[in-house]
Amino acid sequence: MIDNTELLNQARKACDNAYAHYSKFYVGACALYDSGNYYLGANVENASYGLSLCAERNAMSSAVAAGEKGKLIKIAIFSKNRTNCMPCGACRQWMAEFAKDNQMQIILESEDEKCAIFTLEELLPYGFML
Repeated sequence: MIDNTELLNQARKACDNAYAHYSKFYVGACALYDSGNYYLGANVENASYGLSLCAERNAMSSAVAAGEKGKLIKIAIFSKNRTNCMPCGACRQWMAEFAKDNQMQIILESEDEKCAIFTLEELLPYGFML
């Protein structure tokens, strides 16, 4: 199975495909499922900002579109613009929708270019879940 460093490297590659024409804030994500499959996503902006799509949600949508039936166990997020690029609240809730459990890992690039790891429970302690 792909390790955290490789997940982050895949997110870094996905970041190169980001369409951040307005904000110039480039983000890539790599979502790993318990099936062993991983899916890439990049942020895609729109002049009407509310219609923009975050890299994390793009990666999870790619999994759904590919027919993934497994559960999300890890997601790596990389930005050219900053280290420790945290997912927004909407992305955290999407993660909860597809996560295996609240211990799924969110992997970010730390200041020393290593992996900073958080759990969904840490970043979304009172998330809406059925």
